[in-house]
Amino acid sequence: MLTPLITQGLGALIGCIITFFIGDILGRRKMIWLAMGLIIVGATLQTSAFTLAHLITGRLITGFGTGIDSSTVPMYQSELCRREWRGRIVSWEIWFIGVGIVLAYWIDYGFSYIDSDVAWRTPIGIQLIFAIIVTFIVWGLPESPRWLYKRGRKDETLEVLCAVHDLPPDDEYIVSEMDSIRMAVELEQNEGAQKATAVFKNDILQTRRRVILAWFGLFMNQMSGINLVVYYMPTVLVSNVGVERNTALLVAGFVQLMFVIGNTVPALALDRMGRKYTMFWGCAALSVCMMLIAVLLSFGEKNTSSAAITFFFLYMLIFGGTINVVPWVYGPEILPLEARTRGTAISVSAHWLWNFFIVMVSPVLIDGIGWQTYLIFMCLLISFCPIIYFYYPETSNLGLEEIDQIFLPESMGGLNGNARKRLTREAADQRRRSVGMSKDEISHLQQHVEKV
Repeated sequence: MLTPLITQGLGALIGCIITFFIGDILGRRKMIWLAMGLIIVGATLQTSAFTLAHLITGRLITGFGTGIDSSTVPMYQSELCRREWRGRIVSWEIWFIGVGIVLAYWIDYGFSYIDSDVAWRTPIGIQLIFAIIVTFIVWGLPESPRWLYKRGRKDETLEVLCAVHDLPPDDEYIVSEMDSIRMAVELEQNEGAQKATAVFKNDILQTRRRVILAWFGLFMNQMSGINLVVYYMPTVLVSNVGVERNTALLVAGFVQLMFVIGNTVPALALDRMGRKYTMFWGCAALSVCMMLIAVLLSFGEKNTSSAAITFFFLYMLIFGGTINVVPWVYGPEILPLEARTRGTAISVSAHWLWNFFIVMVSPVLIDGIGWQTYLIFMCLLISFCPIIYFYYPETSNLGLEEIDQIFLPESMGGLNGNARKRLTREAADQRRRSVGMSKDEISHLQQHVEKV
């Protein structure tokens, strides 16, 4: 089991590297098509495999597609939607990933009772259905207006913005978006941000810092210990809690369901919850869960070990609503336009790199130190809290181009603390007008953003 699992993770890491080099050449839609094509080829090879090498080849190719897809879609969503919807729309992608994980788990569980190769060929083959559907859906979707503009296709940019937002070309919002994109592209091109090496430079846009923030967000996502729960939950329940295998499989399936329930909250309200404090309080709460799991398992008693299951459920619920979602939203929006494709590819590589790491070390840790494994993740989660508090600016309800102003020096239109609060208040006022928030609600939102 472990070799094919590792192979797909490494393939996804390579997929991020592919996006880094050709993502800006092909554009968002063509990259999604490329990803789906690779997934279809890979899934077909896996489903038809009769040797381990055949299966691993298919997993690797599927991984290429998964890496390209995961480093393109959140960026594409961020560039198409309004600022006041951006957090929720990208969160819905993560929600559907959670649904996919749960469906895959229960499909695998159901087919495990079949005593033939149908038991594994059918679950693998099912992914072909969704990849084919996405391939056709993308035909009806527009290209990213920001990608079009930086490629010099300004008329198409205007057409896409008008079509997506259902507004005329002279509407105040459309005019504002076009001006913001134009100024961002001009500034970034003057700074040489279109070069591949720009993501590593500490220029006036603070591109390097922004790439590090995006990368570290998905590092936190993986080093929270989530894959110890997702991949090894049945093993943990048998080894650490002491339940029977079939019971462990059932309990693990319901633990996975908490992932989706937790995701539902940011999918409905992340733009009001904010990015920074959702991550901060999420890491704090997850560290408490890890501590209590370790304490309860340390006694080695049936009753206390069974009680630990409660905190596995709570852990997945909190993770789904916080550090699972926000880094995927935060990465594409924190990056400047010219560096967004390469920067997002780098940030998503953290997800697959540390996913691979956790998958490799978790069984060793479980066998070697047992309940003390959870103390390692508790310490990591605690250490993330001050990093989030001091280094991550709030980006909720700001336009993608407005976020640049957080990082620019004041002499070039950057924001000091008071100006940042004012800009965020203006964004909140616009959101109230767009969605009909009451004055009390907008006052509460303003108080929240002033804490940043």
